[in-house]
Amino acid sequence: RIFQEALSKEGIAFIGPGSHAIAAMGDKIESKKLAMAAGVNTVPGYMGVIKDADEAVKISNEVGYPVMLKASAGGGGKGMRLAWNDTEAYEGFISATNEAKSSFGDDRVFVEKFIEQPRHIEIQIIADSFGNTCYLGERECSIQRRHQKVIEEAPSPFLTPELRKSMGEQACALAKAVDYKSAGTVEFIVGGATGEFYFLEMNTRLQVEHPVTELVTGLDLVELMINVAAGEKLPFTQDEVKLNGWAVETRVYAEDPFRNFMPSIGRLTHYRPPAESATVRVDTGVFEGGEVSMYYDPMIAKLITYGDNRDAAIDN
Repeated sequence: RIFQEALSKEGIAFIGPGSHAIAAMGDKIESKKLAMAAGVNTVPGYMGVIKDADEAVKISNEVGYPVMLKASAGGGGKGMRLAWNDTEAYEGFISATNEAKSSFGDDRVFVEKFIEQPRHIEIQIIADSFGNTCYLGERECSIQRRHQKVIEEAPSPFLTPELRKSMGEQACALAKAVDYKSAGTVEFIVGGATGEFYFLEMNTRLQVEHPVTELVTGLDLVELMINVAAGEKLPFTQDEVKLNGWAVETRVYAEDPFRNFMPSIGRLTHYRPPAESATVRVDTGVFEGGEVSMYYDPMIAKLITYGDNRDAAIDN
């Protein structure tokens, strides 16, 4: 937000949304309040700031177990604790608060209902300066470890066309509510048993899993972001957005399988990425003989494959 505002003062276009959208969507508590005002489904819970562990227990009982305690400024699975009873809520609040403070410099924690058998679905949107906002299908990111995504695919094998349309329209409604201009992602959680969906958060940036959306839509999201920042109008309407084929992105992590897949550092002694083609893409920043440092995310590469259908994308 500060960087965007500094560029704006100098008359330099920022390839991304405005500072208002960044600030509004960067705070999980405030973003949920805005989502509710925009008519977007939100997870039942308490959006106020919880003052201490005792109040966390009281609120958790009111919401109804199981609950998730989440850091308002959190992300990447940090500052999150699942609680099934009073003891876990009490202890979870303390640990989530401490982790949130050390990770984000913001110790605010809120409580929301934990959705059982959850599916993690995110809707890719793009908006210009002329009031045009489109959703570009979805990505399913349900396969995770420690709340970190491992597999992302487009489209979702779970969503129906009707559910896709409903989620997409709500994502666009939220984007319009904060005058969003650029590419962004609205994340939802879907109850696997009920099919009901709820807003989680909005990422006001291009996410690392964007290639799967590009492959199934045929659209270049980076190019669209640049064009929007340059003041251009979207070259298509919602009716013209079509999904073709299937794409899967697999994250490759530097982890130790003998230590519960904890991040692992050291020299990368063997690294052999597959040959790239029209159906295989590798995004990476490492090389054989290089060092994997403790100062970065353990993800060292992304393998993206495409096919006419899900089986073909997986086989590729």
